[in-house]
Amino acid sequence: MSSKSAKAPANLLDELQTTLAHGTVARRVEALRRVTDLFLNHAVDYSDDQIALFDDVFQCLMLHIETSAKALLATRLAPVDTAPPMTIRALAFDDIIEVAGPVLTQSSRLDDEALIEAARNKSQAHLLAISNRKQLSGAVTDVLVLRGNDEVVQNTVDNPGAEFTERGFTRLVNRAENDDDLATCVGLRPTIPRYLYLKLLAKASDAVRERLESANPRQAEQVSGAVKEATRRARAARSAVTEQTEIAHALVKSLFADGRLDEFQVASFAESGKFDETNASIAAMANVPVTVAENMMIETHTEGVMILAKVAGLSWSTVKAIINLRDDLSAGEPTDLQACKATYERLRPSTAQQVLRFHRMQQQQQDAPAA
Repeated sequence: MSSKSAKAPANLLDELQTTLAHGTVARRVEALRRVTDLFLNHAVDYSDDQIALFDDVFQCLMLHIETSAKALLATRLAPVDTAPPMTIRALAFDDIIEVAGPVLTQSSRLDDEALIEAARNKSQAHLLAISNRKQLSGAVTDVLVLRGNDEVVQNTVDNPGAEFTERGFTRLVNRAENDDDLATCVGLRPTIPRYLYLKLLAKASDAVRERLESANPRQAEQVSGAVKEATRRARAARSAVTEQTEIAHALVKSLFADGRLDEFQVASFAESGKFDETNASIAAMANVPVTVAENMMIETHTEGVMILAKVAGLSWSTVKAIINLRDDLSAGEPTDLQACKATYERLRPSTAQQVLRFHRMQQQQQDAPAA
């Protein structure tokens, strides 16, 4: 880049100071156009110091221009990877969506921290703009799912570049209970944890199941329309076994086979927020199929968890960790741990074994027609 190009922003800043002090609105808009042209013509060549100088120029101008000119600036700078960062941030946090929208949707200058701040504090229109980004991390979608209206949430789920945390998926499943379109889209996300897929399918309408079958014709037999009960359909849906779930089950199977699966390991899984590992561990220690434990674990009440834990011989401290895991993932009201502790201490192992045998028999009866 020539020395003339390098000095141009500084010379232009002097001219801008005169324009801002004495110029008309038309002169200010023309000055903005010239600065933007100058920047875009050499954007890939400017050093960090020169970009910082442009940042000062743009921010100085933005205090004295009307919305339409600011919106045009946002549109022109949004796709530029080297756009002045403070200018981009100022545009992104503008209350006017015509100004903020292009930057929130396109600019790579906005990191997750900035996007999360905007998502927590700005309007639904701002959230919708963020949901259109090519890539969205789980940290960002957590806020979009929590704060967004139906349009924002649906748009986020429809975005193929969006990632979701387990907490995010939990909120989506809860929101989708009375929304067939959302339920279908959430059910088709390839990374949805299996237990949440089962919960979604158990509550889904026939229309949702038909859509899932149409979208996955190879899996139609696993989500069979011939099965009448929602819980039976959910239990038969092997399509929700993700690679992550399979890895978790294989790990637990290996630990159990080697005699290394103990209560300490179960508590460690639960405290680390690992549902699949925790569930598979309890199933192994209670000597029941993973599917039986899974369905008892995702029940609304905690009785299923306590039955499994008592049969497995787990102490209350480990049961508490498992209940806390469920509460964290469900994003609902916290469980009354004192009442659960009293119930668990009264529960006899023999009683727990009887109830567990009932659950196993019930599952066998339900699985038989599907087989």
